[in-house]
Amino acid sequence: MKQQVKALLAAALTRLADAGTVPADAVTDPQLERTRDPSHGDFSTNAAMVLAKLAGTKPRDLAERVIAALPASPLIAKTEVAGPGFINFHLAPDAYLALVPEILTQGPAYGRSRIGAGRRVQVEFVSANPTGPLHVGHGRGAAYGAAVADLLAAVGFEVHREYYVNDAGRQMDILAASVWLRYLELAGEEMDFPSNGYKGDYVWDIAATLHREHGDAYRCPTAEVFQGVPLDAPAGGDKETHIDGVIDAAKRLLGDNRYRYVFELGLNTILDDIRDDLALFGVTYERWYSERSLTEAGAVNRALERLRHSDYAYEKDGALWFRSTGFGDEKDRVLVRENGQSTYFASDIAYHLDKFDRGFDRVIDIWGADHHGYIPRVKAALQALGEDPDRLDVLLVQFAVLYRGGEKVPMSTRSGQFVTLRELRKEIGRDAARFFYVMRRCEQHMDFDLDLAKSQSADNPVYYVQYAHARVCSVLRQAADKGIPLEPTAGTTHLELLTEDHEQALLKDLARYPEVLEGAALGEEPHQIANYLRELATGLHTYYNAHQFLVPDADLRDGRVKLILAVRVVLQNGLGLLGVSAPETM
Repeated sequence: MKQQVKALLAAALTRLADAGTVPADAVTDPQLERTRDPSHGDFSTNAAMVLAKLAGTKPRDLAERVIAALPASPLIAKTEVAGPGFINFHLAPDAYLALVPEILTQGPAYGRSRIGAGRRVQVEFVSANPTGPLHVGHGRGAAYGAAVADLLAAVGFEVHREYYVNDAGRQMDILAASVWLRYLELAGEEMDFPSNGYKGDYVWDIAATLHREHGDAYRCPTAEVFQGVPLDAPAGGDKETHIDGVIDAAKRLLGDNRYRYVFELGLNTILDDIRDDLALFGVTYERWYSERSLTEAGAVNRALERLRHSDYAYEKDGALWFRSTGFGDEKDRVLVRENGQSTYFASDIAYHLDKFDRGFDRVIDIWGADHHGYIPRVKAALQALGEDPDRLDVLLVQFAVLYRGGEKVPMSTRSGQFVTLRELRKEIGRDAARFFYVMRRCEQHMDFDLDLAKSQSADNPVYYVQYAHARVCSVLRQAADKGIPLEPTAGTTHLELLTEDHEQALLKDLARYPEVLEGAALGEEPHQIANYLRELATGLHTYYNAHQFLVPDADLRDGRVKLILAVRVVLQNGLGLLGVSAPETM
């Protein structure tokens, strides 16, 4: 409905431009907003105030000319000039009534559009290191990323969802070493487990698989493993020294083939678990992209060579550096270390270059909030490579803090003390988790109240919205139980009987859905959908409590049933975009 009014306004401005009243190049995308005060109509624009100076006239005078140039339309009941030059649009009552059969006819398609025009967008999200199960922090990124991708697809973008698997580098070596040490313990070896190894129960589980399937084939005496490796980091020393020594020992004592087997066992076990976990959370991808594949395909070396040729990479102290200070960074960044190992940064440069090479018009990365300082670095590298950094949009997701019984739930990934996404889903359900995660802007801090998420009350937002949908379904069941025929008539028949304030409010709420969907998609803000659904649910609950739907008057009953069926469709559509179900009973 907003787009229709906007099209009328744009047509009027084009007529004035053709007549020379306003400069043709000044007529672009006029601003049109819903009014906050119903007495001011349904929509308002400040176009006349913006263009008045260019037109050499007073804003109110130009507003009158805009109104005079508006094409005739049954959509508009009245227009008026308000204040210093606002133009208010009052929609005809029939405009809202026509919306109900439109919703019922379109069903799942209602609200969707083609404003994305098929432009290709890649959304990369979660991408957690496969060094342990997904925890509740990853859950927020998963829910948010999936919702953003689905919203963009709903407005006409071609969306490619991707998980970047960090299956190379030091953290994976730490995981492999941790698995091997736990295996040695199961094989009867005694040791002091490194403080900076991975300690979760899942490491024991992987080690148990290794021991069960291969017995003592990977066993080495503890003395040989820790020979020359300090048991504890010296005071003020490098806390990572111990585990690095264990990694070196594992590679030396196991040899390439056996070490690679332990490495792959840990990686694949956890990666399979992550895949299953996300699928059960309603999150799927078009591609799982391996970091190692970048190196194996030579993509990292090609990216580094391009940086060298652009004079943005240089060698110093045996390492290769990116001249990021040329883009405002506080210091230059290492690309290849003295030992010849490329850094995560080098891989990330190659990965993002590959994204652009694959022809995506726009790339969206969803990262944890602790990566804030990393954004300008990656964008600088892309610019140095001759790419447009504005095509990369990085969204930061704040960590979610869990509360149970009013107490904060402690979290520590390395120590293995954390709540997994799977545990969260089992405790409160997928629907509650998905909805709660997207109720706030991604960059806002989030306190996740587990007790509230499990409650069956109006205070629980997801329950409140789902209950509105279930209430509509209950009306249909009541009609069947009472033998009341419910076969809604076609078109707008009997909708003119919907004159109650609650009914008019619901009609206007339904009309807003396409606007909210578009705004949520283009703004990458799923919380707009969550907020809208809560408002629509409030309208339905208020209407349900104030009026009977299965009234003796068959015509009024027909109109009311059609209205609540339209509400049901929109609730289904909105919940679906957030990955939440719309139950028929609760």
